[in-house]
Amino acid sequence: MAAFLVRFVERNWIWIGLVLFALIFAVFRDFMSGSSGALRIGDCFDVPTDVGNGSSVGDVRHHPCGEPHGAEVFFVGDISGSSDAFPTDADFDRFVKDQCGPAYFAYTGRDFATDDTYDTSYFVPIRKRWAVGDRQVTCLASRRDGLLIVGTVRIAR
Repeated sequence: MAAFLVRFVERNWIWIGLVLFALIFAVFRDFMSGSSGALRIGDCFDVPTDVGNGSSVGDVRHHPCGEPHGAEVFFVGDISGSSDAFPTDADFDRFVKDQCGPAYFAYTGRDFATDDTYDTSYFVPIRKRWAVGDRQVTCLASRRDGLLIVGTVRIAR
């Protein structure tokens, strides 16, 4: 049996390494930094402190939602249209109003227009990413008072 295992490992060491890497990534993803473009619904993360209106966000630090974190993703969707023209701020605002508002209610059970605890914001692709086909808009919730969120903003199901 031991000889079989040695031969198996010798012949499949690359595949074994890839599987181990994938398992480690899956287990520790919530503790790692990653691209803001790779955020998924339900991800909890910290928004970089130097982010302001119109600034670019590269990487964000993920957290398990049970730990203190700055924001949570509640919607990810592609802005419609395949036009090469980069959308205006009004186009992005219209998309966010039409898509993120209903998604916020479905995700949290709260109306974002009247919610006094959480605020919503969003990430959009930069021009360079738009030019290569990135149309993803990511909507996120954070606390209005600037405090960290502990737990999820998702409505209990």
